[in-house]
Amino acid sequence: VQLVESGGGLVQPGGSLRLSCVASGLTFSSYAMNWYRQAPGKERELVAAITSAGGSEEYADSVKGRFTISRDNAKNTVYLQMNSLRPEDTAVYSCNAHRTRVGRNYDYWGQGTQVTVSS
Repeated sequence: VQLVESGGGLVQPGGSLRLSCVASGLTFSSYAMNWYRQAPGKERELVAAITSAGGSEEYADSVKGRFTISRDNAKNTVYLQMNSLRPEDTAVYSCNAHRTRVGRNYDYWGQGTQVTVSS
């Protein structure tokens, strides 16, 4: 299983970025997909989540109204559109594939992509 993120970079406050995460080696449409972030010295935070079929989304309060998670099961890809970025959004963003089957959790992680919001 491999998850590969892309789209991170340096952006000014108020700017936008779109992160992508391409999955391979798993039945993508069977997995809920999540975006996490971790800033230096802070705990990892769940930013956004989307169900396997894409019918339901959840967001951390800190990003509601600014970030949008979406997925394309035909392309095995999950996206995170980030608008109105703030310096406090600076972190390494990682995608996670999750499913529970027969009482067992399956979790896979990407390597992460750096997002830096600074003027």
